[in-house]
Amino acid sequence: MTPRVREILSWYGSETPGVLTNMARVLNHGRLSGTGKVVILPVDQGFEHGPARSFAKNPDAYDPLYHYSLAVESGCNAYAAPLGFIEAGAREFAGEIPLILKVNNSDTLYSSNAPISARTSHVDDALRLGCVGIGFTIYPGSANRKQMYEEIGEMTKEAKAKGLMVVIWSYARGEGLSKEGETAIDVIAYGAHIAAQLGAHFIKVKPPTAHIEQDAARKVYQSEQIKIEKMSDRIRHIVKSSFNGRRVVIFSGGEAKGTPELLTEISEIAKGGGFGSIMGRNAFQRPKAEAIKLLHDAMDIFKGEK
Repeated sequence: MTPRVREILSWYGSETPGVLTNMARVLNHGRLSGTGKVVILPVDQGFEHGPARSFAKNPDAYDPLYHYSLAVESGCNAYAAPLGFIEAGAREFAGEIPLILKVNNSDTLYSSNAPISARTSHVDDALRLGCVGIGFTIYPGSANRKQMYEEIGEMTKEAKAKGLMVVIWSYARGEGLSKEGETAIDVIAYGAHIAAQLGAHFIKVKPPTAHIEQDAARKVYQSEQIKIEKMSDRIRHIVKSSFNGRRVVIFSGGEAKGTPELLTEISEIAKGGGFGSIMGRNAFQRPKAEAIKLLHDAMDIFKGEK
């Protein structure tokens, strides 16, 4: 156990030994083991966006075992997916990589100005499959946020009681937010803070832009001269908004990008003190050898080697 991992675990003093052990399993696995940084492969896109949109660019990715092997061979800290994909390879890859069960999901066959994901699996499924924890999406700004906050509140209580860690995907959406506002610096910071307040151990958010959505927030950002011009400044602010950096905040890769653009963004995340990346489409839509190199390059950036 490295001093850095011990330090991170010390931020979660109310947790049971079981929860802390599962957090340590993630922090001590893969190429970033012991550094306090994480790169996670998430593959919930098939459920969220459909199989063709997700996997047609790399047909090998239709196979759920492909994603297990990609996560293992690249040395990711963990692999996160919905129930079906986790079940498909949990026995064959048992013990080879920490697993996070994504317990709620949405689809694009129906759209609404008040988004909400459906609960698609349970804490006991995570235990049965040997997972280290559960993942759950909230949409701050949605008219359905009350139901989501209450659902994750109950699942967090159960997961922690059973020794599992909790990862919250916090994606602000709703009729009161503009499209640009979904990634605004004030909105992303608020969403990360909400996830921390809901009891998340790890928090997943999108990289923020310099746009400020709320007029009331704009006045404070200006009067207090909060730096948001550079991506690294914005990342630093998101981390500070998550209990002054005492919660692990990781950033999504988002829509598919070119390699130079993606690695530049990751460099800014690392420079700003982000704890890592959770990269799905930008990895598995590439041929495996290219995906592994990309993930290794990202890990090397977080290790300070590039």
